[in-house]
Amino acid sequence: MTVIKLFLMIIKLFSSLFVIFALASCQINSTSQVFPELTFKHLKLLSLNVARLEIVSSYNQPMSAPNVDHLFHTQPAGALSNWAKDRFRANGTNSFARFTIIEASVSETKLDKKKGIIGVFTKDQSERYDAILEAKLEIFDDSGHSKGFAKARATRSVTVREDSSINQREQAWFNLTEKLVRDINAELEENILKYLSRWLN
Repeated sequence: MTVIKLFLMIIKLFSSLFVIFALASCQINSTSQVFPELTFKHLKLLSLNVARLEIVSSYNQPMSAPNVDHLFHTQPAGALSNWAKDRFRANGTNSFARFTIIEASVSETKLDKKKGIIGVFTKDQSERYDAILEAKLEIFDDSGHSKGFAKARATRSVTVREDSSINQREQAWFNLTEKLVRDINAELEENILKYLSRWLN
């Protein structure tokens, strides 16, 4: 084996090791964080004097920009569905209730960043996320005629800095969803007590 061949083999070996270490480093750095499941069993149970409860969604995710709710680890629609499962119980012998998720969207807006020398030394808020949750609880008799309903709508926004990591951005999304569901929880409970109290056990 010539010296040149040996030298080339050593270079290949070191190149392979470099690639392996680089990939390992990427995997370590890109480890995604684990978020807790949003549950609402600690809240007071709302017992409905109906025979059954339906939880449905009329919201169709666009699955494309500017919407980003489909990218969330905890999607607003899923969190609101869990809220309804945890908070309502059907405890009657006739009629039925339908909880409808009307909207559960989050859209991304690119924000203007400072230019020139000031921009070099400034970390701007680069994106804003605008979230909307809207839902309705409706009571029907056994013939399917509506007997009353209560609606609620909540909106929230959050911005992230241009130097935010993926984990920081996902944490901001999770916090946004958590606060949004907390907001609509308060409004829905108030409106249910106001407009549907006769169907509460």
